[in-house]
Amino acid sequence: MKKIKILSVLKNKYAITLVLFVVYVLIFSQNNLIERFSYIQELNKLERQKEYFKNEIIKNNEKLHLLKTNNRNLEKFAREQYLMKKDNEDVYVVVKKEEE
Repeated sequence: MKKIKILSVLKNKYAITLVLFVVYVLIFSQNNLIERFSYIQELNKLERQKEYFKNEIIKNNEKLHLLKTNNRNLEKFAREQYLMKKDNEDVYVVVKKEEE
């Protein structure tokens, strides 16, 4: 009984055409399922990066505001990041050993 149904479906040219079209669209077309899945993954990754960089911009803007408004913060930043010093002082860099 099942064999007869399968044979009747296989003899139907419209059913065969429909199946071939669906296979073509899902697998072989330009926007197939595999590419669509990889695009979705890439989009999610880029959205996470976007959020990360938005947060970094906010942090850096806050730091920039502090540097522009307070001379002590500017001096501290210059001394720590660029090892700048005044004319009459010496700078010693102390590096702490990491404990094992």
